[in-house]
Amino acid sequence: MARHSGDDPDDDLPPLPRGLGGGGGLPWQRPPSQPPGASRPAPAPSQSAPAAPARLTQRLDVIVAGAGVIGLTIALRLADEGRRVVLVDPEVPGSGTSYGNAGTIADYATSPVGTPDVLRDLPRLLTDRHSPLALHRPSLVSLVPWLARFLRQSLPGRAAANAASLATLLDGAGPMWAELADRAGAGALMQDRGCLYLYATEAEARAATPGLAARRALGVAVEELDSAALAALEPGLPPMAGAAFFRAARFITDPGAMMAALARAAQGAGVEILRGRVATLERTAVGVVVKGPGLLRTAQTVVVAAGAHSRALARLAGDRVPLDTERGYHLEWDMETPPLTRPACPVARGFYLCPMAGRLRVAGTVELGGLGAPPSPHRIARLAEGARVLFPGLGEPSRTWMGYRPSMPDSLPVIGPSSGGPQIIHAFGHGHIGVTLAPRTAAIVADLIAGRDPGPAITPCLPARF
Repeated sequence: MARHSGDDPDDDLPPLPRGLGGGGGLPWQRPPSQPPGASRPAPAPSQSAPAAPARLTQRLDVIVAGAGVIGLTIALRLADEGRRVVLVDPEVPGSGTSYGNAGTIADYATSPVGTPDVLRDLPRLLTDRHSPLALHRPSLVSLVPWLARFLRQSLPGRAAANAASLATLLDGAGPMWAELADRAGAGALMQDRGCLYLYATEAEARAATPGLAARRALGVAVEELDSAALAALEPGLPPMAGAAFFRAARFITDPGAMMAALARAAQGAGVEILRGRVATLERTAVGVVVKGPGLLRTAQTVVVAAGAHSRALARLAGDRVPLDTERGYHLEWDMETPPLTRPACPVARGFYLCPMAGRLRVAGTVELGGLGAPPSPHRIARLAEGARVLFPGLGEPSRTWMGYRPSMPDSLPVIGPSSGGPQIIHAFGHGHIGVTLAPRTAAIVADLIAGRDPGPAITPCLPARF
């Protein structure tokens, strides 16, 4: 297991053709100068060096394995409740998928990845080189079990149930994030100007009508804008037929800076951050013993929040979880003022245009594949091509990036006690909405550890569903 960081690359999968709903990360592929006004992930003040072995008698309340947005938020929440917490990750906190995502707090993302429309269109989506959905061909054999589950979850009844479960989880995500950002002293990084789905043609707008109706039925507020209203809202965009406007959606203008703020807040609350790799988990009479290179700690409870790298740890806890990996990409162009003022997704292309601090980020697409392969150049090229269709003046990207989304076949995260006992709690597999669901997940985990009722939202997320 090379990394722990991160649970969501993009916070919502852009709406791929015909209903496909909705970055752990590698280093930047081209890391030039810092964009103006932007913050790269950086160690929080006085971050611990790689862990030295500690005595087993140094018993903690909680060890959180994974310092992406899920792990950071859980650690902060538990520390605020008075618990002694250690956060363990081999990388800088928040430097993986939690850095590379689209920044959207996608409380509107009630559509699972698998739907009947996607099921009907899957052969074309997987074979069209320009599709927002792709399959990393060398990984096909290893993906077969996951794909079989995904196909079953795309059937009408299961897809509808998954959508309802997502709606329950997502309810209130925006206000929860506003509170979390304020707690981290990073409220200025939150924008509440909404999010747009862009329709290039009238046919695209008509095709989106059933999906918008389904979201409304689940409590999502969405407005439909004609071409003139969209032009008035975002005059920097080229002419479009219209858009769906999720007016209440929030946006993080600099995910890297937000992750650094969460890390500082966690440390300020007493969380110890260790650079290390969790290799084994062992239940004992004195608690759960966590071991790894240079790492030896014990705690009453261990939370597995290692994003795309959680499957092996879940297995150690006694659970075979069908977690696999989506590879997500982003490109950035440094500029003082991006050409739009809120995130927007051209639905036919399946990516987000994100006006971040000092740069335009273009993030998205889905490439089903493993953890070890290098980036696919044609996926990067497709993002650049699509961005230039909308903004022809864009030159070469200032940097490119690829990261790993932890993906479940039913689009629901895994949250809850392990089958081997409540001393180990799972909190991973959030796919495209890891950032969005971070405060909700932290609240559920805190309730479980405290013995409080976490509410009905957890039921469809329990690892026992497998």
